[in-house]
Amino acid sequence: MRLILGSGSPRRKFLLEEMGYTFDVLISHSDESFDSSMDVYHVAPFLAHKKAKSLSGRLQEEDVLICCDTVVIFQNSILGKPRNTSEAFETIQRLSGETHEVVSAVVIVNGTRWIKFHETTQIVFDEIQPEDIQYYIDQFKPLDKAGAYGIQEWIGLIAVKEIRGSYTNVIGLPTQRINKELQKLKLK
Repeated sequence: MRLILGSGSPRRKFLLEEMGYTFDVLISHSDESFDSSMDVYHVAPFLAHKKAKSLSGRLQEEDVLICCDTVVIFQNSILGKPRNTSEAFETIQRLSGETHEVVSAVVIVNGTRWIKFHETTQIVFDEIQPEDIQYYIDQFKPLDKAGAYGIQEWIGLIAVKEIRGSYTNVIGLPTQRINKELQKLKLK
């Protein structure tokens, strides 16, 4: 039985390795567009399913594929990856002193079984000073992260006041739930 991570994310790869799993990586090049009228809480599950569907034809019968998608939601809007440092600054400034949510959706495919779930984590940020935002952007280059930040980086240490839910979910992989599902499939 071969485990496959359907993601090129270095953070997801790191977490799955830390869980003790050996796996291959397949990267989905599926279109990540979605209908703008879609409920923001349905976007991550929709995109994770799309990724799994695009890779499922490449699987052998015993393979187990894990596909994920993570979105950051603030005031009923999805905060994507910033296009530039100005947008990153504006995004973090909006989150300063506020609560936002991170939704990670997972699809696990094993033969004809499709296991789907999602986790939601609430993050409360303390007030973040503009010079701290600029320092973070200059030092950590968060343009590859939804919501313009990585909780595991410096900003998570100085700005996160409270976490309600899974910490690893915010990084992009709800590890506890994934482990339970993989145990059911006799992968550990």
